[in-house]
Amino acid sequence: MLLRIVLERVDAGDRLVFALGDTPTKRYGPKVQGAGIHHNPTPVPAGARFLYGHNWFVLGRISRHAHFGVIELPLLGRLYVRRKDVPALPAAAGGSFRSNLALAVEAIRWLRRHLPRRASPVWLAVDGFYAKQEVLKAAGGDGVVIVGRLRKDAALFDLPPVLKPGQRRGRGRPPIYGKNRLSLAERAGQRRGWFTTEARATTGEVVTKRTKSFMATWRPAGGLILVVLLEEVDGSWRALFCTDPEASIEAIVQTALDRWGIEQNFHDLKEVEGIAQVQLRRYHGNIGALNLNLWFHTLTEVWAWGRPARSLSDRTDRPWDDASRRPSHADRRQAMQRAMLEEEYRAIGGPWPWSEKIRHVTVHEPRTTGVQRLVDPRRLGADDRSLILSRDPPTALLGNPPDRKIPFTFENSSSIGAMSGLHGGNGTTRAPAASTASTASSHWWGFTLSQITTSPGFSSGTSTCST
Repeated sequence: MLLRIVLERVDAGDRLVFALGDTPTKRYGPKVQGAGIHHNPTPVPAGARFLYGHNWFVLGRISRHAHFGVIELPLLGRLYVRRKDVPALPAAAGGSFRSNLALAVEAIRWLRRHLPRRASPVWLAVDGFYAKQEVLKAAGGDGVVIVGRLRKDAALFDLPPVLKPGQRRGRGRPPIYGKNRLSLAERAGQRRGWFTTEARATTGEVVTKRTKSFMATWRPAGGLILVVLLEEVDGSWRALFCTDPEASIEAIVQTALDRWGIEQNFHDLKEVEGIAQVQLRRYHGNIGALNLNLWFHTLTEVWAWGRPARSLSDRTDRPWDDASRRPSHADRRQAMQRAMLEEEYRAIGGPWPWSEKIRHVTVHEPRTTGVQRLVDPRRLGADDRSLILSRDPPTALLGNPPDRKIPFTFENSSSIGAMSGLHGGNGTTRAPAASTASTASSHWWGFTLSQITTSPGFSSGTSTCST
């Protein structure tokens, strides 16, 4: 259902571009199921090359906004557990070892199974790790075009010989690969054959790149590929490949640049959604918490997709900041929270007359900047609070209609998630009582979204959503 929402509300353009990758999150304690030692992709100068925690595999759609640049919409999350850590899982968890390549193949098949038959051409952007025969073979069988990085020592060969007119082929099947080995370093060192290509950076600016392209055969891809050499500003180069030989150079370069959206997405998931602060021990509980955050992240971006930037962020109180900077995911998330609270306040009714401050909250007069801000009723004056409390309990103002369903949260459930189907787990970790719980619900797209239990500074507690 989430994939259908994304396809309906975000224009695909000439092709549907997806990206996959993995990222670790630190965990502490020996009783965290599925945790292990993983490579640290961002070690600080005094940090270690490895960390203890979970390693998450994520598949998402890469979309380009007309004003905000590249935005990645996560769709699917899986937990990678090392082979040596699988025996430590309880039998009830039902976990088994699946390599990152196996998870990538599973994601490709899941994608083709749920995409409409008449969908636009599907491209998948990967890094060099996933440019392996297992992934490329699965993608080719499902009609998915792969764009990714090539090792500089990749075993490339030239094209097989072409028969001359009237020449008969010998016995056996036609050759698929050439006989002469190609060197990427020698091709990049030749100064002839380079040309300029324009592309858009992740923030939307137009940049000029120097590129060189040629055809080659590569055994992991099963035959012909298109190789693109991309020269950087400092004079270094990197090699890209595409499994569609008919693809344009501009499309390949643009897809490779857009893949950076998944890295920004990992940053937002950790710093804004708080997937690195989840305090759960159970195997399926952690998987369920991750997918809830992925879904809430995507629904937030879809909600803000067609809204102007001025309605999503207000930087007038920060003169040191760039007012023209695109709204961040945190800005979009806060704007959606304001809209959800506004809907809650508008739904409040009562026979008593409202004071001027309460009317200002419910009528919701916009500021001159176009950004809509709500006042927390708990911060109103004593007279206004006494007016509410004398008539009805505080829940009348904070929004707790009797017909509202209790949101699915870590506070009121002892079980979350199983195999991303959200069942079967029995995690019992609860958020600290000192956390401030702010619940706001709104029925959009058939979902009930709630922002719950966020501890100050994400130093403790959980930050999740309920659907």
